[in-house]
Amino acid sequence: MSGPLATPPSDIKRLAFLGTPDISVVALRSLIDAGFDIVHVVTQPDRRRGRGATLDPSPVKRAALEQGLAVSDDLSDLDRLVDHGAVDLGVVVAYGRIIPTALLRRLAMVNIHFSLLPRWRGAAPVERAILAGDTTTGVCLMEVAEGLDEGGVYASATVDIGENESAGELRARLAEIGATLLVDSLRNGLGRAEPQVGEVTYAAKLDRAESRLDFQRPAVEVHRRIRVGRAWTEFRGKRLGIEAATIEPGAGPPGLLDGTAVATPDGRVRLVTVKPEGKRAMSAADWVNGVQPAGGERLG
Repeated sequence: MSGPLATPPSDIKRLAFLGTPDISVVALRSLIDAGFDIVHVVTQPDRRRGRGATLDPSPVKRAALEQGLAVSDDLSDLDRLVDHGAVDLGVVVAYGRIIPTALLRRLAMVNIHFSLLPRWRGAAPVERAILAGDTTTGVCLMEVAEGLDEGGVYASATVDIGENESAGELRARLAEIGATLLVDSLRNGLGRAEPQVGEVTYAAKLDRAESRLDFQRPAVEVHRRIRVGRAWTEFRGKRLGIEAATIEPGAGPPGLLDGTAVATPDGRVRLVTVKPEGKRAMSAADWVNGVQPAGGERLG
């Protein structure tokens, strides 16, 4: 019979930090600036970037090394610290790996999750909120439980989603808000984690097929997909990334190009920034001036 998960102590001073990407660094630096003792940092292993043989450390590893913190990609190192009673609490921010239940039973952990739980549990809460047309989202400081994002919530904050806000911009805002929520909660005492209430939805990771734009869909849906990031279509048989756009009135045949505007059945998507295959990102106006689309040419 399995035992209960560990509960946070009333006096929290020594922290272990588990995270990987840039958004994790925001919380790590906030904890350091607030004077918390970061005993150990765990992140994902160095990865090979591009075609070279050089291994690149994660943003969290780079930040930890800059601060002179102990850092590894092996959870067994954290296990040994727990054995010696050297850490009070684990803080998880976009770590990207499953934490073994055996460790959760020995060390209490909290997680910054970028949605208002139980809406958008899972790997891509920011992207799914935008794709669904949500007008608000938020951040939850929650207990790490055995089930996927099922833990109780210690604190939360709600934010509005801008009409043209990209996933990257929204994620950056939420990272700052989440870091403040974390530091304030640790300083004032976590208190009791309240069970999640409401309809559960899941934020599955986006697959590559979802990144391709379909101009037969309504303009607002195409725009949301562009805001999520890595959206692409084709022009003259080559891949064309669409990095930023707006929407406007003016329906037409799906995909039809009119300057920098692309028609959909109920409106137009006005391209702002594009990335042609094998080239750098550029303004859509510069791209159009270069390719000189003929009348009737389409994207997709």
